Amino acid sequence: MDRPQATWHSVAAGKRQAILEAIPPRWILQEQIPPAEKQPNVTDGYVQQFLTPREIQITEADAVTITQHTTTGSWSALEVTEAFCHRAAIAHQLVNCLLEIFFDEALRSARALDEYYAKHGKPLGPLHGLPVSLKDQFHVQGMETTIGYVGWIGTFEGRKLDRDERTHESELVRELRNLGAVLFCKTSVPTTLMAGETMNNIIGYTWNPKNRHLSAGGSSGGEGALIALHGSPAGFGTDIGGSIRVPSAFNGIYGLRPSAGRMPYEGAANTMDGQNTILSVVGPMATTAPSLKLLFKSVLQQEPWYYDPLVIELPWRDEVELKIGRSLPNLTFAIMHHDGTVQPHPPIRRALAWMDKLLVNQGHKVIEWKPPSHQTSQEIATQVFHSDGGMDIKKHLALSGEEQLPECFLLPSDHAVAAEVADLNVRKREYQKQYMDYWNSTSAATGTGRPVDAFICPACPSVAVRPGHFRYGAYTTFVNVLDYSSAVFPVTAADRIVDKENKLDGFLGEMDKKIQQDYDCNLIHGAPVGLQIVGRRLEEEKVLTILEYFGRLLNESGSESSVVIQEGDTVPSS
Repeated sequence: MDRPQATWHSVAAGKRQAILEAIPPRWILQEQIPPAEKQPNVTDGYVQQFLTPREIQITEADAVTITQHTTTGSWSALEVTEAFCHRAAIAHQLVNCLLEIFFDEALRSARALDEYYAKHGKPLGPLHGLPVSLKDQFHVQGMETTIGYVGWIGTFEGRKLDRDERTHESELVRELRNLGAVLFCKTSVPTTLMAGETMNNIIGYTWNPKNRHLSAGGSSGGEGALIALHGSPAGFGTDIGGSIRVPSAFNGIYGLRPSAGRMPYEGAANTMDGQNTILSVVGPMATTAPSLKLLFKSVLQQEPWYYDPLVIELPWRDEVELKIGRSLPNLTFAIMHHDGTVQPHPPIRRALAWMDKLLVNQGHKVIEWKPPSHQTSQEIATQVFHSDGGMDIKKHLALSGEEQLPECFLLPSDHAVAAEVADLNVRKREYQKQYMDYWNSTSAATGTGRPVDAFICPACPSVAVRPGHFRYGAYTTFVNVLDYSSAVFPVTAADRIVDKENKLDGFLGEMDKKIQQDYDCNLIHGAPVGLQIVGRRLEEEKVLTILEYFGRLLNESGSESSVVIQEGDTVPSS
């Protein structure tokens, strides 16, 4: 693609304007949005002022509730879709979360679904009439996919479009349409995808809707922010080092990172495509744990192993779900309070202590998790992610000549040769074996004669960070190295009073010291606090069942501190 380097600013500006122009004029906010200093939290009471009571009722229902109405004909697909398109349009204007808007196409799909229901008296599938958003890696017919690269605008993954590519759709997109889902937008990502914050030269920085001083996380940050604002009931992200779980934790929603081979990735765009030592995976994100199960289980009903050569033929296992459901009162858990390199900030430590107390009070056995060094997994992952010497990322940045953003890291590195890649694969396998042996060994400490069922740990040492301060992803990356199933769930909110003091006995090292120095209880006030549950490889049914249990437990017990920033409640910036 020939494009003078000097024009990349205008190309990006044109795309940015086109995204705004895809919003119907009646949904453009007429009043100036208050700055973050005056209105840090734009969820709940703030965003509702732009919606009708009926739109609020629809958009604040979760995916399970919505499908209970749309699959029985009590809510029309058109009404539901229009409500979410409206709220998504507002969300984008508030926090910069969308890269593609196709509301007109969505409304046409919704009308077709209503016509199908009227004619046949039944839904098209289990997701009939459910609006579903997608991270901007998935190809949707007639829509661009840029993954944040200016050089991909007007192209197919950086090269000239041909006829077939204009109609190309990712396998997941095909399956969602078969299930009756309504696709209506694609969400923003960091340029390169390899970042814990979402920032690109097309639309800029994606802010956390619960506290607009802070990041929405990355790389599925647009998805996390949109769902947190109820601009979408559920969607799909991808995760190679925490890209579903970090934004889920930062935005106070649920997100599942399944093991490789359970969800279809076929036909989606990616960075460093072909690197297969650590595979990126597709997973659902939503406002509730049952919604994750609904999306995950529905996609499996499409038998994706017949259409994606990397998907394992493993349907949803009811027997696993039922077995775990029956034994919930007798499960055993472990908690990892820190990974030996970086200690969590006070809100995360409080959430861990709160979960420990809740589980013990429910009669569960809880032990401490002291696994093989997570530093080893981080070293493996770092080498894997830089094994091509940055060639793929440099190539795509060079298409437009756009500047590399500091939030989207690209470290100087050498191109790994085949023997070095083989060595990485051996090291990964040996680490996986060490971790497996450790997990098995916990049977001696649980008192049940069997190992722990799952363990809980931070998803990040901090709650949502301020721009440029995502420093440490090892709390999620180790899961990708092990290829375990894991999910994030919201627990509480940061509180400038309760979490004021960051009392530690000392630092674990220079990285720990730097991250502890970042802590500012005033700045993060009201930010969501999420934790991560980790199960073994291919244990998604088990993890999702436990996740639903955790959600019920937290809802029934309340949280130790559930602070929400209200309109007019200012947050001092640092």
